[in-house]
Amino acid sequence: MGKEVKFKNRDRFVQLGITIAKLRKEQGLSQDKLAELADISRSYLSVIEAPGSACDFDLEVLYDIADALNIRAAELIDASEK
Repeated sequence: MGKEVKFKNRDRFVQLGITIAKLRKEQGLSQDKLAELADISRSYLSVIEAPGSACDFDLEVLYDIADALNIRAAELIDASEK
């Protein structure tokens, strides 16, 4: 998994995880299914989505999750900042 998130970026990662969970649920996907589509483990996705957790994950994982959600990675980041 990722390294510890710097304090200044903590809220960004938390919000990104919350946004991923929201979009996943809107699309009717389980964590198991999204993890399978993104080629990551369900437990890793669970950590990314956890509302109180700031999981630092790399761009490759971000792109894989965005592709699985049929959204551009930039749109996913933009949605998390609103």
